[in-house]
Amino acid sequence: MTILFDIGNVLLRFDYKDALLALIPSHLPDPQARLKLLDEKRNDLESGRIGAEDFVTWSIQTLGSTAQPEEFVQAWRSIFTPIQETWDLAEKLKADGHRLILFSNINPIHSPWIYEAYPVFSLFDGAVMSFEIGCMKPLHEFYAKACELYQLDPRETIYIDDLTANIDAGKNIGFHCHLYDHHNHQDLENFLAELLG
Repeated sequence: MTILFDIGNVLLRFDYKDALLALIPSHLPDPQARLKLLDEKRNDLESGRIGAEDFVTWSIQTLGSTAQPEEFVQAWRSIFTPIQETWDLAEKLKADGHRLILFSNINPIHSPWIYEAYPVFSLFDGAVMSFEIGCMKPLHEFYAKACELYQLDPRETIYIDDLTANIDAGKNIGFHCHLYDHHNHQDLENFLAELLG
């Protein structure tokens, strides 16, 4: 079987809020509104419509921050907490001979850096990254490109993601899909046990 793993809230929990709030001077108004603008602009970064350097410059200005670009990048990368249960699961699935592929809306500030920061990613046989292919989940084009890149047979492909819209798109392709909730990891284990025996 080929098993597609989303990254955010499947392999790594993430929270931008605290790290970015720390970059906003305390006297500036509407810090939450500034964060919202960044969150909206993040789609441009993750879909490859804007480069990392331009995004960093724009973000620092939008936040009204005095941070240097490297400080912003460090903050942008400090948002992750590993979900140990899925890391352990990935190791087991790899040892059992399954092909593992990362399947993520992600940006060039986080990838390829994540491979250096989290050695577990070396387990994966490939990756479909939104900024590299120029589109994002849940667009059909993302899934179609993934099938083409890795010759995926939907009947032999398991897809794990934490967002309903993404899972629905995967079901439309014909993948075996599981909506992941890190508060109920055992549900994923049960799903895989039923499929894989």
